[in-house]
Amino acid sequence: MTGTSSSPVAEDTPRTYGLGPRAAAALVFGSSAAVLVVEIVALRLLAPYLGLTLETSTMVIGIALTAIALGSWMGGRIADQVNPRRLLGPSLGVSGAVVALTPAVLRTTGEWASGLLLLIASLTILVPGALLSAVTPIVTKLRLTSLAETGTVVGRLSGVGTVGAIFGTVLTGFFLISRLPVSGILIGLGTLLVVGSALVEWRTRGWSGTPALTLVVVAGGLATTVAPGGCDTETQYHCVRVVADPDRSSGRTLVLDGLRHSYVDLDDPTYLKFGYVRAIASVVDAAFPEDEPLAAQHLGGGGLTFPRYLAATRPGTRSLVSEIDSGVVRVNRDQLGLRPGNGIDVRVEDGRLGLRRLDTDSRDLVVGDAFGGVSVPWHLTTAEAMTDVRRVLNEDGVYVANLIDHGSMAFARAEVATLRETFEHVALVGEPADIGLDPTAASEGGNVVVLASDRPVDLRATQESLDTRKTDWKIASGDDLTSWIGDAQVLTDDYAPVDQLLQPYSQPTAQ
Repeated sequence: MTGTSSSPVAEDTPRTYGLGPRAAAALVFGSSAAVLVVEIVALRLLAPYLGLTLETSTMVIGIALTAIALGSWMGGRIADQVNPRRLLGPSLGVSGAVVALTPAVLRTTGEWASGLLLLIASLTILVPGALLSAVTPIVTKLRLTSLAETGTVVGRLSGVGTVGAIFGTVLTGFFLISRLPVSGILIGLGTLLVVGSALVEWRTRGWSGTPALTLVVVAGGLATTVAPGGCDTETQYHCVRVVADPDRSSGRTLVLDGLRHSYVDLDDPTYLKFGYVRAIASVVDAAFPEDEPLAAQHLGGGGLTFPRYLAATRPGTRSLVSEIDSGVVRVNRDQLGLRPGNGIDVRVEDGRLGLRRLDTDSRDLVVGDAFGGVSVPWHLTTAEAMTDVRRVLNEDGVYVANLIDHGSMAFARAEVATLRETFEHVALVGEPADIGLDPTAASEGGNVVVLASDRPVDLRATQESLDTRKTDWKIASGDDLTSWIGDAQVLTDDYAPVDQLLQPYSQPTAQ
């Protein structure tokens, strides 16, 4: 007797769900790229609150890698238990909604509930990162039709995902951030992900949540317009605002990442509001004859307060400014009254690279003002960098720099120790408690100004100039400075842990 019988499909035989190779590659490529876009843009959103430091970068990278690992593991596990077609739409759609809400959520948290910022930031990276990373194992499951091609399918899609991640990184770093605000990048990405979710659901008809997610994306866009912590301009490096001084009609404050960076008087460039700028002016005025034009190099531009001062008080001065942020340069031209023909030449370049291009003995003065209160370009702090500063200065040249530190002033001590290894004469200007001249008072930290030269600088004249400018800053040198430096280690290109030395900074004051 002949009959038919049924038998279960062998457990090691993959089910065939079917998904075209181009669609599979597009899904894996796009989702992998999106993960890296979110990671890089998250750094920009967090910088105003946590600083663009090594710790912040490490945290964001660590969370993103955790999301990738978690998403890959859970995506593969769930795809073995549920029809993979039903997972793609929700993964793309929910991640898109979270991404679109991220700018408003992070900025609101940073301004109003800073204690929760790390938790909320972790979730806004972890949730979409995991959902998007789950796409690769889900798509891999859909593409497998037999065990004989497992290696080919897995290898091909893994390669496509890696290329997508590279594309997302390059696109964001070299194109998107230089042309679009970060909120616009994330809302646009969220929109694309929800659209992708809708297309997938249109093909599978397995889930009906796309309209609701579309509303979430729209809500995210609207919330971003009213969320605190916004910018007048978002540049490649900063969230920039220009704030008018209510007490001085021509006064403008340049705010970078929530911190007051520079004050510019549009009508009177000799008006110096911030104490550290007055201290720099006192050092320079005492070090060089009155009205003598100088050849100056400025590491960091900001609002160009001091180059403007030199142009006004020392006609004929040539100031070359290395400012890494082209957006800040545009703000100077569009909103802070910078005009050509005043001896100020601004170049969009890294300060260390700018130094290398200068001729030996070509500058009377080098001004360092690229250090912030929450992040420091460490490569401008090292003995090798200071050796290059010394190279470009002539025999009577002077280096003067604004340093910011807090607590034990560990970074400032290390930087002054580094300068002492390079220059014959070094002195420190600041509040007496901050520079060790008032042992009865606790140091609150803030700005200090260090000056260095291979020739003696008239410190008495410098102090007289400080007093004339109505500051209570004093000067530490000699044994006083040696005692203040203590056992601070010299910074080098091989060892410069400035992010760890710089003390936590939370109050938005003048830099």
